[in-house]
Amino acid sequence: MKRFILDKLLHWQDDPRRKPLILRGARQVGKTWAVKEFARQQFEDRIHLIDFEKYPDLNKIFAQDLDTRRIICELELFFNRTITPGEDLLFFDEIQSCPRAITALRYFFEDLPNLSVIAAGSLMEFALRDITFPVGRVQFLNLYPMTFTEFLIATNKDMLAQKMVADPLHLPKNIHQILLEQLRLYFFVGGMPECVKTYRDDGKLVNVFAVQENLIQAYRADFAKYAPYSDKRCLNAVLGNLAKAVGNQIKYSHLADSFSSATNKKAFELLTMAQISRKISSTSAAGLPLGASASERKFKALLLDIGLMQSLCGLNVNDQIFNKNLLSIYNGALAEQFVGQELLAGGHERLYYWTRDARNSSAEVDYLIENNGEIIPLEIKSGAAGRLKSLHLLLKSYPDISQGYVLSQRQYSVLPEQKLVFIPLYATSIL
Repeated sequence: MKRFILDKLLHWQDDPRRKPLILRGARQVGKTWAVKEFARQQFEDRIHLIDFEKYPDLNKIFAQDLDTRRIICELELFFNRTITPGEDLLFFDEIQSCPRAITALRYFFEDLPNLSVIAAGSLMEFALRDITFPVGRVQFLNLYPMTFTEFLIATNKDMLAQKMVADPLHLPKNIHQILLEQLRLYFFVGGMPECVKTYRDDGKLVNVFAVQENLIQAYRADFAKYAPYSDKRCLNAVLGNLAKAVGNQIKYSHLADSFSSATNKKAFELLTMAQISRKISSTSAAGLPLGASASERKFKALLLDIGLMQSLCGLNVNDQIFNKNLLSIYNGALAEQFVGQELLAGGHERLYYWTRDARNSSAEVDYLIENNGEIIPLEIKSGAAGRLKSLHLLLKSYPDISQGYVLSQRQYSVLPEQKLVFIPLYATSIL
């Protein structure tokens, strides 16, 4: 399977100012596979994999001083292999299990700059808050579930993916319809690599759904590692209710009825730290940066993956799988999840939305992003331009915003007199 993270890893490797890289991401999104595949392509498999979960005794090497030459020497003895700067890749996997190794990364940067070092972990933030972090001595990349384009390539739709990437806004109607059909499939399979591989190998959605269930159970089993930060029962309840609340403003008191707002808030924050959920804050569209006016109290949430979301929501797949109106599935929540997921994978790490609460006149625009110094409002909506009341209100209220974007099942079109651009839902990644 092709993952675009490999291109970013190559860019990192070729950077003369390269620093040790921390690859972040939730469990099971493909971090270990991506680094191994990168090593196969660029290092002829000259990779030294130090898995701190598989070999907990390796923690002892970092428990002493953090002299890099001593550490390298002891790692060589442990694995009976020479580690050669300039030729080899040193890969610390599940590094959150050895916080001292995270601290050591700064010394690899200072003492062995020619050695390529990558670290990966799934619950990194839990370790980072308890150590001295090597600020300015490391780089970061985030890996997310497979995007729609990666899904097409993985399921042997390479030519379709090429056409979409080459010019997603000017495709013939028949190709447009084929892409919408594939997108409907992606809504249910999602982008978790094991789910995509399962569908590619046997084409049976029932087997994909079984994998999704297993992944969810694995995440829930991980909740024991969050202790003593939060109650496992609360985490379970919050996870399920977050999936059902995608697209809606979140109130902590509603996330788990049996627990207090403070306990629910803590659970939500921990799920966010683990990158299972993502907070989308409300903000003003008055100016940049959008984060300057972001609200702590008013926010929505995304889940890690659209396939896991529909599984957690318990959708009646038999009813919805044939629904050709993608924006109506689960009241539009799957479409909003898809757009957010694609934006995150495309590099928009900070997502916001706009809302105005007024008596008999509330309004909301699904997403606000920053792009090339401009505020870009995004509305996910079916129907004609005249039904986009919230987006029209935002554009009228903030005339400096040049145009608003509508993501729908329509083909690309522009209404310059209304400052609107209609983009097919599958082309979200161009934003």
